[in-house]
Amino acid sequence: MPKPYVLQKEQELRIEVREGHSLTLKLVKGQAEVFGTDLLEQQIYTLRGQKLAVFSWEGCEVQLQGVGEPVEDAIEVIYESDDTPMREYANVHNLLQTRREAALASKFEGPRTMVVGQVDVGKSTLCKILLNYAIRRDCAPTMIDLDLGQGSIAPPACIGATPVEGPIDVEEGLPVEMPLVYFSGNVSPEPNPHLYRHHVERMAALLDKRAQSNAEVGAAGMVINSMGWIDGLGYELILHSLKTFRVDIILVIGQDKLYSQLSSVFRSDRRMNVIKLTRSGGVVMRPREYRKSSREQRIREYFYGPRNDLQPSSSTVPFTNLKVYRVGSGFAAPQSALPIGGQSYSNPLKVTQMLNMNDLLHMIVAVSHAQQPEELLSANVAGFVWISNVDPVQQTVTYLAPCAGELPAPFLLAGTLKTYFR
Repeated sequence: MPKPYVLQKEQELRIEVREGHSLTLKLVKGQAEVFGTDLLEQQIYTLRGQKLAVFSWEGCEVQLQGVGEPVEDAIEVIYESDDTPMREYANVHNLLQTRREAALASKFEGPRTMVVGQVDVGKSTLCKILLNYAIRRDCAPTMIDLDLGQGSIAPPACIGATPVEGPIDVEEGLPVEMPLVYFSGNVSPEPNPHLYRHHVERMAALLDKRAQSNAEVGAAGMVINSMGWIDGLGYELILHSLKTFRVDIILVIGQDKLYSQLSSVFRSDRRMNVIKLTRSGGVVMRPREYRKSSREQRIREYFYGPRNDLQPSSSTVPFTNLKVYRVGSGFAAPQSALPIGGQSYSNPLKVTQMLNMNDLLHMIVAVSHAQQPEELLSANVAGFVWISNVDPVQQTVTYLAPCAGELPAPFLLAGTLKTYFR
């Protein structure tokens, strides 16, 4: 039986659906939204293992119903709260929208906004809200995801960018068509921060050209989701990204120290605004096992779809059909192992072909747009395949691809990302 919930003005219903379970959500009357996406009255939305909040500015009634089971069995946590940061978020949107309109009128660039904070503070949620509110005002900002572990635009181990021209779907997430994607091969930049910086710089340069060639794109600006590694090298990489993308609005969620650090760094930069925002009480800390499971689910969705309704294709090809490369020449030798006066060198951007195909088993591999090996560092990614089997006797590789047909190019990039989702 459906279970009704009534929300008062500026109240939200926080829901955590159990992993592997589903329930349906229906707006019976009133106004409600999920991360800035308006719910349509009487439309049924299916929620699968999600954590979300149904917020209402004016009050509403919604119904929840379990799929093949009682609502209580499908839900991990559910409660109502009127302690939300939505007013703050709406004020930020108004600031961004004012700048977009001024930029379009004067043919300048619009706001470039980066959301920063440690893991599990609601960075991705805030990005969704700001994007959806911009869409309501007929703007299409560029969404950029710099979190290698997140996978909101592409599978994990990538940074990605895409224009957002329609509301973010409550069931399927971010609408992504022809994204700009770079593959690092790792879910953290720590193994090769030089490669991470290189990809950030390459992406920023291409997006700058796009913004300069289209006044509406430039005025709409950017919404950038950063990684949750905010100390040491992670902090240095965030600073690098801020400067490379020429960010002018930094939104710091719930981090006094980070807010103080960034305010100090950019104190003399008059164009920079550093704004501290409240962390939502609905945000929960997720254990490492949950984040790993979420990454595997994100990879599975790439091949099978959020609703498990896609039919990926399996192909078996000879070793000679694929040319697989890795970026980076590994760690430099320790100084103690060198002759007196000797120096150790490594090239973190060196592109090396993989000769042992057995190492590819269960690996997620990126298919590059590169036409020559020397283009692998600069070319973006066309898509991904999963190596399901390596047969050293027959000298063949079996891979899973989202669709049938030959790969668009023979050059592939590998890292360390493996999954056993099938």
